[in-house]
Amino acid sequence: MSVEAAKHARELLLKEYRGVLSTHSKSMPGFPFGSVVPYCLDELGRPLILISRIAQHTHNLQKDPKCSLFVGERGAEDVQAVGRLTYLAEAQQVEDVAAIEAAAERYYRYFPDSQNYHQAHDFDFWVLKPVRHRYIGGFGAIHWVNELTLANPFAGKAEASMIEHMNADHAKAIAHYVELAGLPKTSPATLVGIDSEGMHLLIGQGLHWLPFPAPCNTPTQVREALVFLAHAEHWPKKAVADA
Repeated sequence: MSVEAAKHARELLLKEYRGVLSTHSKSMPGFPFGSVVPYCLDELGRPLILISRIAQHTHNLQKDPKCSLFVGERGAEDVQAVGRLTYLAEAQQVEDVAAIEAAAERYYRYFPDSQNYHQAHDFDFWVLKPVRHRYIGGFGAIHWVNELTLANPFAGKAEASMIEHMNADHAKAIAHYVELAGLPKTSPATLVGIDSEGMHLLIGQGLHWLPFPAPCNTPTQVREALVFLAHAEHWPKKAVADA
């Protein structure tokens, strides 16, 4: 397993925000059951999902937490020529009050509409704890990846503060990021997430992850990267190549 494969697999997980959750069917024993779920990554870099208590996949996970999340590159004309990831995991419901609050704060940023149905209906947060991963980066590029997740050093107050500051005071810079990266301009973009490797922008209901030119492990490094990108005339070649 190469470090490079793990990096590309993690970037695919960051770039996408929905996948097929496969569980062991409770009503049809022995058969896998697939359903589409949106997700974002928690403070440890694990997929965080919000699912209904009456949903079939929830009943399945309550009986057997073993599952997988399949994620593929969106909009690909040839699905076999692009990256895809099978994330093998054990699902665990988030039950600690503080953990639920942290999950909600993060998930609502990524999926604003979820706040309405989460509070009005019986939905719970679940986290997919990693076991092993199968990453295919294209024809012949096939890897088993054991270590994929990367903890977010900014999760919590630091990330929330940076996001609030950027959205309140630097809307022009965010619009410039959209322009540089060639993202859709259907509605104004807002910053919703920052990790050590990049940032997430929300445009309408679509999420877009943009990589930093180099990894950032402190708020100061994030600030320097955001300032650099705000004045760049082209998206950095290194970031594009690594995406």
